[in-house]
Amino acid sequence: MTKREILISNAERLYVVDQLTLEEVASKIGVNERTIRRWKNEHKWDLRKEQYVNTKSMFHEELYNFARKLMVSIEYDIENKEKVDPGRMFAFTRLLPMINKIKEYEDEIGNKPDKQEHQGITPDFVKLIETEILGMKPSEE
Repeated sequence: MTKREILISNAERLYVVDQLTLEEVASKIGVNERTIRRWKNEHKWDLRKEQYVNTKSMFHEELYNFARKLMVSIEYDIENKEKVDPGRMFAFTRLLPMINKIKEYEDEIGNKPDKQEHQGITPDFVKLIETEILGMKPSEE
């Protein structure tokens, strides 16, 4: 892969997946914004970006529908006083947090302003790391 191909690939990822503006992509890649704009048009990045966003939305819907069907089957067993399979109950309880996280991510991407100033690690992100990754209890402020 040539240096040019690598730059185009990285620029496309920043534009499509990371949802950066052309100006931000040009700055990160170290290429003129007009070049990035030309690559975007030549390689149909807008179409790829739309497909990427749609795929993410479809995944959320599929996950939600799967969790809903699982919930209905568990509810049916409970109402008919049948034993609920522990595997289905475990799967359902593991899916619930994922649905919320995927939805939050999609909302964040969908509501991202055109220009966003890089702020580094925000206090909210630090708290998220502490609770989700390190398992620390949130501090009372």
